[in-house]
Amino acid sequence: MGSTSSAAGAMAVALLCVAALTGCSGGGGEAPAAPSEAPDRPAADAPSASAPASASSPSGPGADRDEVAARSTALGRILVDGAGRTLYLFEGDRRNTSTCTGSCTKIWSPLTVVTRATAGGGGVEKRLLATTAREDGARQATYNGHPLYTFEDDHKPGDTNGQGDISFHHRWYVVDTAGNRNTTPQQDTGGLY
Repeated sequence: MGSTSSAAGAMAVALLCVAALTGCSGGGGEAPAAPSEAPDRPAADAPSASAPASASSPSGPGADRDEVAARSTALGRILVDGAGRTLYLFEGDRRNTSTCTGSCTKIWSPLTVVTRATAGGGGVEKRLLATTAREDGARQATYNGHPLYTFEDDHKPGDTNGQGDISFHHRWYVVDTAGNRNTTPQQDTGGLY
């Protein structure tokens, strides 16, 4: 009888262990109850409904991008966005029409705005500011009819690494406050694109 009761005891312990492991891992039976949360409080990792969508370009849209200002650089007084990044025109564009699409926009980010661009300081002329509709429906800021872009290799305010670059079969230039291309020479990036 001693061997039967020790076998029965071992079996009971084994069943208790299996039951405990199954209950902890959720493998069978009812799932353990989830901790209660207040019904009006979102889960910690759920995105807030009021949070803005993230930007899609190296220079995504934001409140500071809606401003066009001017600053003094080694190339003279040129246009910059609200974050101080240099703005360029593309010689391949037609008046008020951007031809930089697809892979071009990954290198040369269009200066998109929510509704319109605002004139910042430094001599920017409000009458020269406008917008144009892009193929994707976004509004791109223009100055004196030139769609405006930032360059991916400009890493800080005041950089003008795109000046004179030949990419996508045409040259890129900084824009002066009169709305003209500034052709002051700068190191050419060699037309890598």
